[in-house]
Amino acid sequence: MTTTYDPHHPLYLDEADVRGELTRVYDLCHGCRLCFKFCTSFPTLFDYIDRFDDQDAGRLTPAEQDQVVAECFQCKLCYVNCPYTPDLHEWALDFPRLMLRADAMRHANGHQPTKQQAATRVMARTDALGTIGSMTASLTNKAIEAREGSLVRKVMAKTTGVSATRLLPPYAKQRFSTWFKQHVAKLGRPRQGAVTVFPTCLVEYQDVQVGKDLVRVYERNGIECETTAAGCCGAPWLHSGDVKQFTKIADKNVRTLADEIRSGGRDVVVPQPTCGYVLKKDYVDYCDPARRDDARLVAEHTFDAAEYLVKVHKADDTELDTDFDGDVPDDITYHVACHLRAQNIGFKSRDLMKLTGAKVKLVQQCSGIDGMWGFRDGNEEIAVPIAKKLADQIDKAKAKAEGDVAVTGDCSLANTAIAEQTGNRPAHPISLVARAYGIDPD
Repeated sequence: MTTTYDPHHPLYLDEADVRGELTRVYDLCHGCRLCFKFCTSFPTLFDYIDRFDDQDAGRLTPAEQDQVVAECFQCKLCYVNCPYTPDLHEWALDFPRLMLRADAMRHANGHQPTKQQAATRVMARTDALGTIGSMTASLTNKAIEAREGSLVRKVMAKTTGVSATRLLPPYAKQRFSTWFKQHVAKLGRPRQGAVTVFPTCLVEYQDVQVGKDLVRVYERNGIECETTAAGCCGAPWLHSGDVKQFTKIADKNVRTLADEIRSGGRDVVVPQPTCGYVLKKDYVDYCDPARRDDARLVAEHTFDAAEYLVKVHKADDTELDTDFDGDVPDDITYHVACHLRAQNIGFKSRDLMKLTGAKVKLVQQCSGIDGMWGFRDGNEEIAVPIAKKLADQIDKAKAKAEGDVAVTGDCSLANTAIAEQTGNRPAHPISLVARAYGIDPD
């Protein structure tokens, strides 16, 4: 049994070794139980072990071990709250990365369910799907927006692995990169910075308005924007266990982004939490060791969209425009995305929105999405109740607020889940700030 989260370790994909490590960690988690509330992986694990008089985690079958793995959707909140992580304790426990290792082992050994592998082959090709979806938006969106459980959606579920009952984000007719090429930059104040916008698949093909608002808010504050030649971050492949494909994407993007950072002297800003986490955390671990220095360079220069703005505002010789003469709500209910919490950067979107003068209430409940997982056919039984719990907390927070209330969230997919459960789609914090500046959407 080897405690390793290094995908290049010779025993990383060894089944016997992985199962030994699962036993060790499952036993530790069973004894602690601090993370019982974050996902169903832990209650399932505890129920499995509790049925034994000796409560021996080593008595779990491979299928039972795998069920715990299958229910993990990589929210990473258990790691945020764990007292036994590698940087804190000799037990060196990183449950999310162990789940990634177990999924990678199952994928490499052909033990993943055929349905999951088929769904990954379709859903993980985000750039290809986005390109086609944008080109055929009128037709594609009719299928996406068809009634939940309808024949159209059932056929989609059968062919793509996407749930027939979940609300899905539609495709934009114009991609962000297409808009950006036509956009005429105009700085609202002297130059205070320069960035490369890594739009992510969601902003490039679907939530394009977020990208437009980001560029305009940045330019209003004297921050020059460029786009990148890098494509999808690869998270869907990583979270499905296909380390080989993810590493291929990581190597390509690291090379591209490192070259852009060196040649342009620009930082990289990312408006989606999962993609920002991948660039900051996962590329360093998974890319080719020969590119490790480039991966560290990318990680050091990558910022969440709000994180970068707050950095500019707090610097000694730069500051943001705080003249908000547009639409400013009295209160903001802000959903803190799990993958922002996992970045350990604080609540930068909250800090940014507070500059408008609005009161900000945090809601820190997972949406149960993690990209493909929450939208995958067959995961509804677990994912939807988590989304409902989030919606309930948002409704309670709104009920306690006084005056005009806006709901915001950084994660476009989490916002889709919130819209599914509440009937109202939250705004991205950057978009809220744009409206507060008086910048109209288009």
